[in-house]
Amino acid sequence: MKEIQKHSVLRLQASDFSYVIKRLSYYFRIWLMMSRNSFITYLQSRVGASIFLFAKTIRFFFFLGFLFYILKNTGNLAGYSLNQALFFFVTFNVVDVFAQFLFREVYRFRPLIISGGFDLVLVKPINALFRSLMGGADLYDLITLPPLIFGVFYLGSQLNPSLLDTFYYILLLINGLLIAAAFHIAVISLGIITLEIDNSIMIYRDILSLGRLPIDIYKEPLRGVLTYLIPVGIMISFPAKALMGLLTTTGIFLSFILGGVLIFSSLRFWNYALKQYTSASS
Repeated sequence: MKEIQKHSVLRLQASDFSYVIKRLSYYFRIWLMMSRNSFITYLQSRVGASIFLFAKTIRFFFFLGFLFYILKNTGNLAGYSLNQALFFFVTFNVVDVFAQFLFREVYRFRPLIISGGFDLVLVKPINALFRSLMGGADLYDLITLPPLIFGVFYLGSQLNPSLLDTFYYILLLINGLLIAAAFHIAVISLGIITLEIDNSIMIYRDILSLGRLPIDIYKEPLRGVLTYLIPVGIMISFPAKALMGLLTTTGIFLSFILGGVLIFSSLRFWNYALKQYTSASS
């Protein structure tokens, strides 16, 4: 009898795993389809797209040059060498650009609410949060991601990290993206309730830009606020510090705890916002 029950449990677990894989594949295909449509929209104005991409690249290299010039004359920044400071900056851009690449639909969410198009999202056979958060990737960010990833590999290799430090860096980058996802979920949830999204997302972008440089350059209590209350430090500085071997095991553990809490809280806020939503037809 016990043997039969054991085999039944194994079959149930196998079927559950197969179901999860099918659902992930289903949503991945939908994401590819929506991203393809988004890319087609961007390519309709190739001149405008080229100018925007050029301006974005120029802005990146201007700040890079500014940082290089400052550190060449001062020697260090809050105790970090030139290569270390540059690695913080490149890590910031990887987290920021990857989040924009995945969650660009958030910037287009307000017209759905104002026009009543969100009603149609709610009745479609896909998760409304998935559609609202990841309804189309950004072509510009897809183009800029490869050189940024190369920059991470190149500058990171100059710091001679151990295999464990590299592993922690990758995990904390993923955790940083989860925190970014939590912020974006909170923004669209607030947009359902207040109809204001543009200001909220720009405030998030402005606060995140404080992480371009190591959080250590800020004095307390701002440093503590940017680390734990508004976890810019956990999103950006902690991964870079982990690769340099400057982050304790306790800090790594707290980072994952905070990331899990923020994702859970943002999902609860999303469910609350859906209950407050009144459709355009009501």
